[in-house]
Amino acid sequence: MSQEASIGSPLTLLLGCTACGKTEVALELARRLDAEILSVDSMQVYRRMDIGTAKPSPEERAAVRHHLIDVVEPGATFSVAEFVEMSDRAIAEISGRGGRVLAVSGTPLYLMGLMYGLFEGPSADAAFRAALRARASDEGIAALHAELGKVDPAAAERIHPNDLKRIERALEVWHATGRPLSEQQQQWSSESLRYPAAIVGIRRDKDENSRRINVRVKGMIARGLMDEVRGLLAEPAGLGRQARQALGYAEIIGHLEGRMSLDEAVEQIKIGTRRLAKHQRTWFRKFPQAKWVEVSAEDSVESIVQQLVGLVAEEMADVRNGR
Repeated sequence: MSQEASIGSPLTLLLGCTACGKTEVALELARRLDAEILSVDSMQVYRRMDIGTAKPSPEERAAVRHHLIDVVEPGATFSVAEFVEMSDRAIAEISGRGGRVLAVSGTPLYLMGLMYGLFEGPSADAAFRAALRARASDEGIAALHAELGKVDPAAAERIHPNDLKRIERALEVWHATGRPLSEQQQQWSSESLRYPAAIVGIRRDKDENSRRINVRVKGMIARGLMDEVRGLLAEPAGLGRQARQALGYAEIIGHLEGRMSLDEAVEQIKIGTRRLAKHQRTWFRKFPQAKWVEVSAEDSVESIVQQLVGLVAEEMADVRNGR
């Protein structure tokens, strides 16, 4: 499907930071809207990476049909372009049989690709990337991330220090154009949406969300994240470079390889998850039309969803009336 994608009826987009409670809310909202869920998450696409990605359980996925989960092996790479192409097909298929789509975000770059289109940057420079990877091997990824911080502080702030693939791309864009990647991606602020959408979100107080992050990370360890990572590393194809850099997996691998204690790995996961939440809040500003439900620790899923249903109805009316 082209960059100017369209569907017969607007989709609903649910925004929310990691650990804010999106999964439970999305399941109930999908039931209320009679919709299918499109996961906008760069790591839930990988099979058997379940605990560390907070993937919906088999029971939850049986209750509401999900798309773009478990579509690629952990040893493979998966790009934003592939995600957008597969999402376009899924949305067209659902819409074609009269269904509704609830897109749940997720990963900021995947979200922007789906809703605004792909950033048209310079072509890949194989020689430059090879040189960067040689430096990463000799000096460490942290050195490249520090270099990115000097030429493109905004990109360095949102790209995880272990995410070599995206660090490479940001440095490559700077090398080829002399302009920061973050500056060139400002096109997303003004372009029209690829899909007509009712955009709603849930958000919590930052301190409350941080508390929930700590609880989530502790729960992942208790449910067997280390065993999950060990099992994935033991597979014939292992974990690919992209999957190894996933939040939670990179830190546990560091522990298993003796580079940090388990306590240090857990603390790094918490820090990384808080950083991700901060990045998500920044990217969500690209959707000024979004309507938000402010959530407290006392709010039930039912009350949250009830408010969202009302906002979705308002947004759908606006979209259909061209406002």
